[in-house]
Amino acid sequence: MARLNLLEETRYEKLPVTVYANQKEASISVAKRIADLVRTKADRGEQAVLGLATGVTPVGVYAELVRLHKEEGLSFKNVITFNLDEYYPMKPNAVQSYVTFMNENLFDHIDINKANVHIPDGTLNQDDIPAFCLEYERQINALGGIDLQILGIGRTGHIGFNEPGSAPNSGTRLVTLDDLTRNDASRDFGGKANVPTKAITMGIGTIFKAREIILMAWSGKKAPIIKKAVEGEISGDVPATYLQLSDHVEFILDVEAASELTRFDTPWLVKDCVWDDVLVKKAVIWLSTTLDKPILKLTEDDYNNHGMAQLAVTKGPVYNINIKIFNKIQHTITGWPGGKPNSDSSQRPERAMPPLKRSIIFSPHPDDDVISMGGTFIRLVDQGHDVHVAYQTSGNTAVWDDDVLRYMEFAIDFNASIGDDNTHLKKLYEDMRVFLANKQPNEIDTIEIRDVKGFIRKSEAISGARYAGLDDDHIHFQALPFYETGKTQKNPVTDEDIKLTIELLQKIKPQQIFAAGDFADPHGTHLVCFNIILAALKELRKTEDWVNDCWLWMYRGAWKEFDTYEIEMAVPLSPQEVIRKRNAIFKHQSQKDRAVFPGDDAREFWVRAEDRNRETAQVYDRLGLAEYQAMEAFVRYHY
Repeated sequence: MARLNLLEETRYEKLPVTVYANQKEASISVAKRIADLVRTKADRGEQAVLGLATGVTPVGVYAELVRLHKEEGLSFKNVITFNLDEYYPMKPNAVQSYVTFMNENLFDHIDINKANVHIPDGTLNQDDIPAFCLEYERQINALGGIDLQILGIGRTGHIGFNEPGSAPNSGTRLVTLDDLTRNDASRDFGGKANVPTKAITMGIGTIFKAREIILMAWSGKKAPIIKKAVEGEISGDVPATYLQLSDHVEFILDVEAASELTRFDTPWLVKDCVWDDVLVKKAVIWLSTTLDKPILKLTEDDYNNHGMAQLAVTKGPVYNINIKIFNKIQHTITGWPGGKPNSDSSQRPERAMPPLKRSIIFSPHPDDDVISMGGTFIRLVDQGHDVHVAYQTSGNTAVWDDDVLRYMEFAIDFNASIGDDNTHLKKLYEDMRVFLANKQPNEIDTIEIRDVKGFIRKSEAISGARYAGLDDDHIHFQALPFYETGKTQKNPVTDEDIKLTIELLQKIKPQQIFAAGDFADPHGTHLVCFNIILAALKELRKTEDWVNDCWLWMYRGAWKEFDTYEIEMAVPLSPQEVIRKRNAIFKHQSQKDRAVFPGDDAREFWVRAEDRNRETAQVYDRLGLAEYQAMEAFVRYHY
């Protein structure tokens, strides 16, 4: 019976999927399977042939394999490896090379014979690549094929570098990279312009010959493409869908990567559900959106015809369900993000008391505050709350190099105008010009250049916060040490990052904290900064009572809004407040027109913010709520 229930739940899934609570557990499981294969082959006196992937996804697997080697004696002397791909052209010692990646993450830490390691050669003459690819295939076939192939998946649906349009029987070859793939790689190369346009990759046909294939994916960023790969029709537009044809494939996902699969996203379509308040709210909003009908107009037939008959029977009548959910959504709307003084707050998202609150807005980068919640920021100040803003990092990697020279030239001219000696400044300027003229992709800037970039962003943040109404003593720059590496790869968080956050919180003792909960941020900085705040609060809770009365609200920025059913506070903005928010964003001139790292969205940040806020208001309108110009959304985090 349990097997039948599972088949019913997964009936939309066209290949086997295993979901783990988190990527660490999943990575350990995959590493164990690799280790078991290696040991079994060794016991038989055979070689294990592994197909390996690069990128963020397999890093945890490689770390666990290294641990198994060092702590449990797992030997790789009988292992032969073939990597999926390599950028072209690419020198093997380049930071972005997959040779460098594999050595740093695996090969330099285990006892594998380097002669048994095979990675496509990014230094070849282009005319020599076809012969190299044929030889790569011949070597794999001569060993009897790959025993276990591990894969990640790109947001285009590519496996290896088999981009949309790749043939299912394709072999190892030179390919042209999709624009989105190059965009995703841009931070590793110091900008998209530096990302190679081509790569050498194993083909889909080569991958298919492996006796076992494991595709791994972590985080909500991969959820949309995972849904297409697992539940969509087989199509060259999503190369990973070809894996549906294999009898030897398994997708291994964490909860977030699996979140858009039918059994998790809309479980009422495939099974009986335990209808808690959150699921009821999610289902009713889904039904209203699917049918494009206001909530209060949904009927029993609508429920019955869309997999929600069980809800209608157990929680009905339907109209009562509609009214309950309508009221819940309505109660999220408030023009008083700090709480409305002298009012009944039982149906409001924020407490009425104290009537004026100490609030702190944590901004991971120097512009997230105004981009993400600029309207609410201004509203809190206008309503008399004691508002502080804390910029957690300098954001100095996201400033164009020519801006540095422009500001240095301004400083030299200003000093000259007041009669100051410019000798040292001019020397610095000339050194900067020489460095920048010869700068290699992703090369770390000099300390002086990093400082100027940080000063540019600091001055812009001060301007934005002043525009929102803050005095300078309410503007805080943390410059958390984890970020200050001068490169896109940041350091691990240390006690110092948490200590600096604890000290600021102790100074302010806020009743309200706003923090970036936008974990789809492609840079990863938002999640790191959020976890630092959580660690600080948990430490403070051990000794300081005020923490128990401090509410933590998450906002989202330029990347992905909360799902409507998740929103607990929606702050409507008037047309005039939208303009004020836009003006605050405009203070960040270095991020305007064309940001250094814009993600895969070509719109300017202020346009993204306005579009997102307008779309949130429109969703509320379509559900049958009042029509507003725009809305900023928040979710309370219970720590």
